[in-house]
Amino acid sequence: MSGGRFLDNPFVADILLCLGFFTRLPLPDLPRHRSFTHALWAVPVAGLVVGVVAGVAGGLALWLSLPSGAAAVLALAAGILVTGALHEDGAADVADGFGGGRTRGDKLTIMRDSRIGSYGTLALLLSALARWSAIAAIAAAEGGWGLLVALIAVHAGSRAVLPAFASIVLPARTDGLSAGLGIIDRNVALGALGLGFLALLPLGLGFAVLSALLLAAVFFGLAMLARHQIGGQTGDVLGALQQSCEIVLLLAAAAILT
Repeated sequence: MSGGRFLDNPFVADILLCLGFFTRLPLPDLPRHRSFTHALWAVPVAGLVVGVVAGVAGGLALWLSLPSGAAAVLALAAGILVTGALHEDGAADVADGFGGGRTRGDKLTIMRDSRIGSYGTLALLLSALARWSAIAAIAAAEGGWGLLVALIAVHAGSRAVLPAFASIVLPARTDGLSAGLGIIDRNVALGALGLGFLALLPLGLGFAVLSALLLAAVFFGLAMLARHQIGGQTGDVLGALQQSCEIVLLLAAAAILT
């Protein structure tokens, strides 16, 4: 199959579209006829790739006999670099907006401000500490291969909920990323959720079921909060959702595997 025909394959094109948006990996020119909204079933695949990069970085550090804490730093840094801190940026904006704004309009204005405030800084610090401690514990208990499997599961699973959230919670703005997505097909959202659940299974059926329950709690909790604070969701809220789910899954994995 020629390169052009390979890229025209709808499944390949959808995966590349998601990789192009959710990572900073160098990719070939993407087909223009594919809809990003319809490609969102592949969001967990992009998460899988991020998990591989982070897991390889952490595993290599362990192979070089670095302590688990240092391996966790490298794994965390690799994941942030390959995504361009996309979700971290959204989580910081949500913390600043929800914490610092008095009215709905104030909150949305703050969330669009490129500057970071106290709430956003603290949110990033606490997020990094929670993830680092969990990754370090997993690395110490499971070694390189176990860390790789765990990070693949966590990064894929934490992104699998994004299409469903965007399809259920209406956009808070008439412009921006979320508003531009339009209506997300139910099968697209279900496909992403299904892939996310499959990614959790290598850590055990019990872990996958527990994780699904935890993700549901974060999902509906943030949905209620976002509706109350700004009347819906934005791209920043989706970033905060991914970060919250990643933290919850890493803590669950650390509790079960160590």
